[in-house]
Amino acid sequence: MQKFEQYCGTGNYIASRALQNDVNVAIALGRPLLIKGEPGTGKTLLASSIAEGLGTELLVWTIKSTTKAQDGLYIYDTVQRLNDSRFGDHDISDIKHYIKHGKLGQAFTSSKRVVLLIDEIDKADIEFPNDLLTELDEMKFYIPETAETISALHRPVIIITSNAEKELPDAFLRRCVFHYIQFPDAAFMNDIVKVHFPNLEEKMMKEAASAFFSLRELDNLRKKPSTSELIDWIKVLVASGTRSKDIVRQLPFLGALLKNEQDYHQVANGETEIKSMRRPSFLR
Repeated sequence: MQKFEQYCGTGNYIASRALQNDVNVAIALGRPLLIKGEPGTGKTLLASSIAEGLGTELLVWTIKSTTKAQDGLYIYDTVQRLNDSRFGDHDISDIKHYIKHGKLGQAFTSSKRVVLLIDEIDKADIEFPNDLLTELDEMKFYIPETAETISALHRPVIIITSNAEKELPDAFLRRCVFHYIQFPDAAFMNDIVKVHFPNLEEKMMKEAASAFFSLRELDNLRKKPSTSELIDWIKVLVASGTRSKDIVRQLPFLGALLKNEQDYHQVANGETEIKSMRRPSFLR
């Protein structure tokens, strides 16, 4: 088995030991790494961290409801060829000039190994993952317009994220290494915040964490605040000069934490009783 450098997280992304292990297993096996987890737990940012850690380029294929597997391989630009034929100022005999590689095609033809992020694969049609089985297995695809087979010069590191909006086919899952990013506990969250705010005063961190985790304990919240929302909230608190003693008492800038109308109004109007702000044990 070819030996690759090990991913150990980066200065701006703290990866748990379990996540590091699964990233390295996926790299060693040459299989895609399928990442699931709550929104805001760093699924998408992981790919950037891996590219930085391995010192290589990151390609991002953002999936939409209308995305087809073919889009990631190549596109035959018939419109451009038709326009060129009308004006007669281009040689249209070579179809290769009108073949444009998608993100997966770019990853295959790159002169060096890259990291490819296939972001939010579950947004596409249910057949989308199945349509990529052969390409992900064999690392090649065929272009019938040019009778050409495109094979990966270097097997890319493929990271696939899913928000579990729909079930993925078993045949696709069998070809992936899987990791679920658990929501950080209080101690791990403290480490994450320190990466973004290395000079944050301890008292500010204590009060912000106390309010944040107390909100997440509310049973009737439709969308609990996530890691990314805590980072945004602290950024606003610091920029506004909010005093640490006012954080728990006033819950300022609540819109940075709660993104559901019902949740916001229940907390802002005192309709939901927040349990006593219990400070995480590592902060006591």
